[in-house]
Amino acid sequence: MKQILGTVTWLSRLGTGAAFAVLILAVGMQVLGRSVLADSPVWTEELTRFALLFLAAFGAGLSYRSGDLVNVDLICESLPGRWPLRLRFVSALATAFLCILLLMPAWTFASIGALQTSPALGWRMTFIHGSILVLLVSLAVFSVLRAIGILIGEAGPDAGEGEAR
Repeated sequence: MKQILGTVTWLSRLGTGAAFAVLILAVGMQVLGRSVLADSPVWTEELTRFALLFLAAFGAGLSYRSGDLVNVDLICESLPGRWPLRLRFVSALATAFLCILLLMPAWTFASIGALQTSPALGWRMTFIHGSILVLLVSLAVFSVLRAIGILIGEAGPDAGEGEAR
């Protein structure tokens, strides 16, 4: 379980880092183009938007893993005994269920992109719309892994409240 979680976390971090690097380069080109050359390439705006989509897609699962997504800790943590852990388990199952439920509509959305290209870069929008699939798969995998961790006792009472906290 730890090896699977480690691999998925590493892949998500790699994707997040790559998207962030592309974002930095595109924005850097925009800034240099506007300040030094008095004109920046048109495609940098589009690339920036695409990088932000993938940054959110890869980062959502990591945020879920670390507990940085929106939580209602005020209610959960005020409950007695193992109720906070039980609610986190139910929440993990609900998140996984919803993500899995949305995979087919997201696939349809991404496949529609085969008929479209981005205006400035000329890329097929299938790949860009695929960021939604990445987000859903990432959230589903991390929520299933959290639920399994809670079931087998690897996730303590603070399951998902941060890796190193």
